[in-house]
Amino acid sequence: MRIRFLSTFFPFRGGIAQFNALMYREMEKNHDVKAFTFKRQYPNILFPGQTQYVTENDVADQIPSQAVLDTINPFTYIKTARALKRSNPELVITKYWMTFFAPSLGFVLGRLKNKAIRISVLDNVIPHERRFFDNAFNRYFLKRNDGFIVMSDKVLADLLHYKPDAKYVRMDHPVYDQFGARLEQLEALKSLGIEHNPDHKYVLFFGIIRKYKGLDQLIEAMSKLGEDYHLLIAGEVYGSFDEYQKIIDQHNLTNRIHLFNRYIPDDKVGFYFSASDVCVLPYRSATQSGIISISKHFEIPVIATDVGGLKESISHGKTGLMVDRAEPQLIAESIERYFTSDLKESCKLLIREENERNSWAAFCRIIIEFAEEIRSNNR
Repeated sequence: MRIRFLSTFFPFRGGIAQFNALMYREMEKNHDVKAFTFKRQYPNILFPGQTQYVTENDVADQIPSQAVLDTINPFTYIKTARALKRSNPELVITKYWMTFFAPSLGFVLGRLKNKAIRISVLDNVIPHERRFFDNAFNRYFLKRNDGFIVMSDKVLADLLHYKPDAKYVRMDHPVYDQFGARLEQLEALKSLGIEHNPDHKYVLFFGIIRKYKGLDQLIEAMSKLGEDYHLLIAGEVYGSFDEYQKIIDQHNLTNRIHLFNRYIPDDKVGFYFSASDVCVLPYRSATQSGIISISKHFEIPVIATDVGGLKESISHGKTGLMVDRAEPQLIAESIERYFTSDLKESCKLLIREENERNSWAAFCRIIIEFAEEIRSNNR
């Protein structure tokens, strides 16, 4: 099948680009695959991080792609649609995670009607941070697709709210497996400059730091745990870290919280998960999380708040723990329960079994079968 991607690829960095690269590599094994990406993804003024692009210190899969689409230049929408048409696609795949992309992606997909099957992998439909144009933009984008891939029940419900007759496949997020094997904990801690103590318990918060992710609640929770509990915070801050630092100082947690406030390149991710005993997602809101997929790759159980679709990726008491709400006391109690029970080892065995089922090969095969089904029904 002639498959064309229109989404984020190298030289852009981050979880979306990583997800797309893994799909691309799997599909190119058996299909004619080409990637089209952005000339400009976000205007710099709208991007809260340090950079959208891979730096010289990053290790990224350099997927060959054609940079054609500028999200704020409508003239490139026409050029992108023409470029895709010239490539003679049978299937066009997009990734949708923010309504900001609806006008550009929606326009291009509209021009491809009857030219190719159009399938979007939906990370979010209703964004974490709402804006006045969300409803109109969602409707515009969604009606210009033939089918959808959803990875949580929350996203599925949001999709059907806007498009009750949507054709979709509900699948779990595949396991991110590009980060290498798990290291010995002693080695990983040493590489991060953290002194290893066999009596210490190491908790990880990983990923971009934004308000809805509840890091402040986790730091507060640490103040309710003993001196042997240590927290690793690894990820780039979108905004200011000042409010989190204030909580750390207020509770005299400096010696128990290890800060790595920067973008973590792929070749360094394994150090943080290998150094940790458990990963905590104290989110105030969510759909699904790629962090859970990374954790599963390293066979690290996850403690997460019961929001969005997180509980669909975590089997409570088996592959992790769910917390009712993003409240410090409840988070602290769950962390303590994890370390004072036999969950640490039992969870790892069940995670290993799940990983065998959630492969990229299976994920991509189902997308191809879905596209063929749509094409057959359209004849």
